[in-house]
Amino acid sequence: MRKIGILGGTFDPPHTGHLMMANEVLHALGLEEVWFMPNQEPPHKKKVGNITNQQRLTMLELAIDGHSGFRVEGIEMERKGPSYTFETMKILTERHKDVQFYFIIGADMIEYLPKWHRIDELQTIVKFVGVNRPGYNSETTYPIQLIDSPSIALSSSIIRERRRQGGTIRYLVPNPVRTYIEENGLYGP
Repeated sequence: MRKIGILGGTFDPPHTGHLMMANEVLHALGLEEVWFMPNQEPPHKKKVGNITNQQRLTMLELAIDGHSGFRVEGIEMERKGPSYTFETMKILTERHKDVQFYFIIGADMIEYLPKWHRIDELQTIVKFVGVNRPGYNSETTYPIQLIDSPSIALSSSIIRERRRQGGTIRYLVPNPVRTYIEENGLYGP
């Protein structure tokens, strides 16, 4: 079986924390690749701003460019309505019968697992990998393999707020992503 990690999220915008987390799990578990899977419509949070799906995909492609172990999986962008992980992973496991998927979540999501749609069925088709994050409790009754990773308190909302206030986002996002954001006036005042 091939071992593939899945990192889902809005990636609005993708940032250094996403890349660091994916890279740490890739190497800690000896995965073949990590697939970044942007949500169409996350059920647990409301989309903010007017960034298009295509812009989010472009930023994600720019962010992972040059890393042979990273790729974008656009399956959730093909579907309408809320992006439920169970339904998406069911489709992916049917398409890729030779793959064991490792679903990567931050400690903030570990606390939220009991509320996930069809979580009991989901945990039978993927292995969960939790990445510790400061300030979050990673204890759970669900089978999760915990990975220690250097962490930075960074979120997409911090980056969007910095842009709204006219602040710098240098080093918070990969340089090509920063250039794309600035050239296209994204997240600005």
